[in-house]
Amino acid sequence: SFQNEINEVPFFDIQLPYELALKIFQYLGKTELGRCAQVSRTWKVLAEDEVLWYRLCQQEGYLLDTSISDHSCWKLALKDCRAKERTLRTNWKNRVGAVSQLQYELGKILCDVHSRDGVVIAGYTSGEVRLWDTRTWDYTAPILEPMHGPGDAGPQPHVSFVRINSSLAVAAYEDGTVSVWSLMIGREPIHRYQHNQRIQALALGSEGATVATASGFEVKVESPDDRGFWQTTGTFEIQKLVNFLNLVPDVLGSPVAVAAAEDIVYLLKGEEPGKILHSVYGQPVTCLDVSAHEAAFGIKGFGWLLNEPNQVLLYNLETSQCLKKLGNSMGDFTCVNLQDSPPNMLVTGNKDRRVRVYDLRKSDSLCSLYAHRLGVSAVQMDDWKIVSGGEEGLVCVWDQRMGTKLWETHARHPVRYIWFNSHSLITANIPDDKTPRGASIMDDDLTAHRKHRGIIYAYEFSVDQLAVESVLPICRSSYDEVTGYNYNIGLAVPYDNI
Repeated sequence: SFQNEINEVPFFDIQLPYELALKIFQYLGKTELGRCAQVSRTWKVLAEDEVLWYRLCQQEGYLLDTSISDHSCWKLALKDCRAKERTLRTNWKNRVGAVSQLQYELGKILCDVHSRDGVVIAGYTSGEVRLWDTRTWDYTAPILEPMHGPGDAGPQPHVSFVRINSSLAVAAYEDGTVSVWSLMIGREPIHRYQHNQRIQALALGSEGATVATASGFEVKVESPDDRGFWQTTGTFEIQKLVNFLNLVPDVLGSPVAVAAAEDIVYLLKGEEPGKILHSVYGQPVTCLDVSAHEAAFGIKGFGWLLNEPNQVLLYNLETSQCLKKLGNSMGDFTCVNLQDSPPNMLVTGNKDRRVRVYDLRKSDSLCSLYAHRLGVSAVQMDDWKIVSGGEEGLVCVWDQRMGTKLWETHARHPVRYIWFNSHSLITANIPDDKTPRGASIMDDDLTAHRKHRGIIYAYEFSVDQLAVESVLPICRSSYDEVTGYNYNIGLAVPYDNI
């Protein structure tokens, strides 16, 4: 009510209209507003205006999808958000949270894992594809049904690759079949197509509905038209076998794919013929990642004799120019993450056991972490931490600025997949050997021995958000069961509230 009475705000020697004073105050930060609030009663009302604090909240990246009317006190909302973020960071650093294993024993051996916003998809040697939604702790993994043809009575082919985005799930099988499911509709595929040979690479657009697959010397891009009928929007003939395939995110119009085939990198657009982005004979590409405007890939040099070390090249996709050559190491670059990294940053993993972070405006690495005994197999970073996975099965979490390891966990098989956001982490250890000798007593046995299977872990660090009734599956057991326990993982148990 007092605010409604203020029309003129005293500004030293002059009186300013409230709106004009507000415009001046919008250039101030939190600290300055706090100081201004102590000047006078009029300035206090002005410095605590909801518009100012709503704008500050948005600038810091909190509650972006809200409008100003959603909270009565934006100053308090900002304070809460910052406190939550501090708690989350502390939980990450000290490994305080809840961990769950996503297992499906009838699937036999894990073949591939992918996730999007906490929804995990996994494909198995039994030919089954499963989903978990880790945003709720009551994991019930639905099986996505394959489309059965008339002669499909025998065993299902192994799953080669799986991908998921916000609306679709896709699986490619060993026999060259590709199945696409809609996450809205249910378990039957909405589209299926076939390659004549084994599929080497599968890519799914980060948004929308575009699927790209590479098999033999062919790359196929499929997407639905305006009426929802799926069609092939592009078929590209390539001279060599494709090792890596990515769809460029956030592209308007016809989809764009980047494919690395041995020592050539192609840019594939809609109706146009494939264009060569990079090609140096005898220098194969060892890893690839693509963001909206750039592609980063590792190339294997000729070794020290010809003074051609292994490097990561960064290309602009619009101009097809090489922007940067990063690093020079003895080992091959085995993984690179450009898309999930902060702006102007890039993180790589190498066979020489090191994780390196590069600033794209310079050529030298910002930090180099000696991480994994057998080479790095998966890596991701954000503004303060790096999570890396190795061939020996270790997952390590690093503080980037300090260059120190915060904690690590170990499982039997190589870490082939890592994904995290502010509050959760998903890792997958996938066996290289899909048909281990002696995996089962008899071949028609439905389950493989646990040590051969591979494993997916889901960590949740914002334990305060877990509702009391949605208790972790491991805690629903009675206390007389003996269960393996991972140190420092605080488990929320129903009995804690007694």
